[in-house]
Amino acid sequence: LGPASLQDPLPLFVFLSRESLPGLLTVCLLLPTCASKAGPAFKPNILLIMADDLGIGDLGCYGNDTLRTPNIDRLAEEGVRLTQHLAAAPVCTPSRAAFLTGRHALRSGMDATHGYRVLRWNGGSGGLPQNETTFARILQRQGYATGLIGKWHQGVNCESRTDHCHHPLNHGFDYFYGMPFTLVSECHPGWPPQVAVALGGRLWLSTQMMALGVLTVAAGKTLGLISVPWKFVWGAASLVLLFFGSWFASLGFVRRWNCILMRNHDVVEQPMALESTARLLSGEALSFIQRHKPGPFLLFVSLLHVHVPLMTTKEFQGKSQHGLYGDNVEEMDGLVGDILNAIEEHGLKNTTLTYFTSDHGGHLEAIDGHVQLGGWNGIYRGGKGMGGWEGGIRVPGIFRWPGVLPAGRVIQEPTSLMDIFPTVVQLGGGQVPQDRVIDGRSLVPLLQGEAEHSAHEFLFHYCGEHLHAARWHDKDSGRLWKVHYVTPRLHPEGAGACYGHGLCPCSGPGVTHHDPPLLFDLSGDPSEAQPLAPGSEPLYGAVLARVEQAVREHRRTLSPVPPQLSPGRIAWKPWLQPCCGHFPFCSCSQDPALREA
Repeated sequence: LGPASLQDPLPLFVFLSRESLPGLLTVCLLLPTCASKAGPAFKPNILLIMADDLGIGDLGCYGNDTLRTPNIDRLAEEGVRLTQHLAAAPVCTPSRAAFLTGRHALRSGMDATHGYRVLRWNGGSGGLPQNETTFARILQRQGYATGLIGKWHQGVNCESRTDHCHHPLNHGFDYFYGMPFTLVSECHPGWPPQVAVALGGRLWLSTQMMALGVLTVAAGKTLGLISVPWKFVWGAASLVLLFFGSWFASLGFVRRWNCILMRNHDVVEQPMALESTARLLSGEALSFIQRHKPGPFLLFVSLLHVHVPLMTTKEFQGKSQHGLYGDNVEEMDGLVGDILNAIEEHGLKNTTLTYFTSDHGGHLEAIDGHVQLGGWNGIYRGGKGMGGWEGGIRVPGIFRWPGVLPAGRVIQEPTSLMDIFPTVVQLGGGQVPQDRVIDGRSLVPLLQGEAEHSAHEFLFHYCGEHLHAARWHDKDSGRLWKVHYVTPRLHPEGAGACYGHGLCPCSGPGVTHHDPPLLFDLSGDPSEAQPLAPGSEPLYGAVLARVEQAVREHRRTLSPVPPQLSPGRIAWKPWLQPCCGHFPFCSCSQDPALREA
């Protein structure tokens, strides 16, 4: 190699083997000019795997000794494990919006403002706005092949059935195969209805009130107390009947309209056959890796496991010590193992950053009698739906990149799912947008050991639009303070969740406002069992004052945006419903040969 080759890193790179690449990448990440000089040759593949409703205590590498998760545990042994990794929201839609954009979901209108906390229908008009920038969009511009396999739950259409304004392909993904919505109990024919019960009760009450109004008018007309034409009375009665008939019939179509699979813009299975969906998603992920192994690629595998209803294949049924839920966790680990094996078989292990997490904490209220159908959140208090308690927001966070990230390292600094956005953008050679507030911070320095502390001094924990808690990492003292302004009222009293209510609420009579706020020192009390008081903590007043100042500064960064989860956008609209075949009897199935493959 002559002097000319030393001046230009690209010719030098040609002579390097795959095995030497991680070391060069390590040096590259530490040199700001490296990416601009070396171009796409230095860009790693990026594999992001997100479970659904998985509790942090469900994994062996986080302390579980009764469930078998060898593949995820191996990922932790070969990489870096975060112990204080936090979701930006305790339910699916806002958590995933924050993950994709690096911003609190409120900034994009993707969190509750009217009581609705997640998207409810494929046929609604709400979803991730087109002006939001995902990490997929930035990496797509950097030459990455980008794919999403699995759950989306960020909306589909805005004004017509084919505009796909919220669709993954309109947010930076080149390829999408999976479920545009989320699992609901109706997706499994053997499970009791979920949407029908929750929504049907409210609609039935509305129908009764309207019917009572019509009967009152009819009685007044009969007694001569009201002077209205009978045509008006009969017309009103007809409208009430039409309203009742339409919603009563539509609830019977929940599975057909919400439980569907799409490939890119096309519906390919409606309703989906849940018993074979996991195998189809796994096959699609492996196929994507095969097609794009020359790289670079970004693959986001958004698992349906372990959200109810729990559909587990025969291979894993009855194999765990924790019933159907444990079987589902162990099957999920098997799916992760298949993907990791594919990465290794194609020789991509050393050139791929792999990341595993969950979108929020385990679902404690998911029970069937005395059988637990939701996850375990370890020592942490609370669960899914609770925006302040650790159990609702503390999630697994595992990174592996052999030769670049140290194996077996454990980091106890506060980090966020929102940090994935700037981390991935940096590694892919892109630039974080400068025209908006980005709440995430790149984890590259922390993961490599170049930074001792997380870039987060404060983190803010929302439940819908309501700020429930905030944490302060006092780096000088090393103490980690947590302040709770609002907590849910657990049901029954003394329980650990809101049993009988599905999920704990964010506001209203189901929460308690604390004045003064509750204060915990997570450094010594991660279970949030012992609230501090002025008499027991000399810094009590100073800590509350400092956190309150940070909250005020944070709130000044929030701007009003159109709410995507408003009643008007949440409502099902027939003209927006994705459909194959003839509406409303939408129906299609996968190619049998594909299903048997």
